[in-house]
Amino acid sequence: MTRQSARRGLGPAVALVAALACTHAPTRPAPEPPAPAARPQERGEVGLASFYGRRFHGRKTASGERYDMRGLTCAHPSAPFGARLRVTDLETGKSVVVTVTDRGPFRRGRIVDLSLAAARRLGMLERGVARVRVEALADGQDDGGEEEAEGATAPRSSR
Repeated sequence: MTRQSARRGLGPAVALVAALACTHAPTRPAPEPPAPAARPQERGEVGLASFYGRRFHGRKTASGERYDMRGLTCAHPSAPFGARLRVTDLETGKSVVVTVTDRGPFRRGRIVDLSLAAARRLGMLERGVARVRVEALADGQDDGGEEEAEGATAPRSSR
């Protein structure tokens, strides 16, 4: 085979390879993106609340603030820092308004970690955990006249 005849045969082969490279197998539908982390909605999310207390007092939270066990604060996995949440104990009907300052809880099945003061207001210290509804309060939304809202960001004195 001469060089010239080899070159002539090469052209169609290159064209065939290029054409095959442009084709592809049928595509599968793209997998659905994972569901976003739960955020407290208008009607709220329901689950277990726990609390964290003395051993974390004074430590920095994920927001950069220091945890004050006497403040009405909480840890939530996805609510924005500074958001106000109403947490209602479904067993007793008591509720408290807290400010999100940290991330958590990190135990399966829990939806919010409350400060010691917030847990005390709900009356859940003895139980350790409580079944609650967590509802986000919109900016400027009335907290229902609860006195807890006044102390949501300012720590209360211990006595």
